[in-house]
Amino acid sequence: MLNIELIYATPEQQELITLSIESGATIEQAINQSGVLIQFPDIDLSKNKVGIFSQVKPLDYVLKNGDRIEIYRPLIADPKAKRREKALKNQEQKNN
Repeated sequence: MLNIELIYATPEQQELITLSIESGATIEQAINQSGVLIQFPDIDLSKNKVGIFSQVKPLDYVLKNGDRIEIYRPLIADPKAKRREKALKNQEQKNN
């Protein structure tokens, strides 16, 4: 048996689930076993990326003892675009 954690967060709530699963289980199997898809029906595994300790992994990744599965939400804004906007705003403020 493997002991793993699964985490999913929304702006309003964080859910941390501790699981014991069979050796050889995949990320997808653990997610399905956890019940998180019932609790958060907005999760779409065909769109949401998943990872282990901030490293994106495929759903068929075989888990190791102590892994923490993270289900990522889609980005609302492009981080590069936001940095560009902030830099332009700062430049305008310097010029005024």
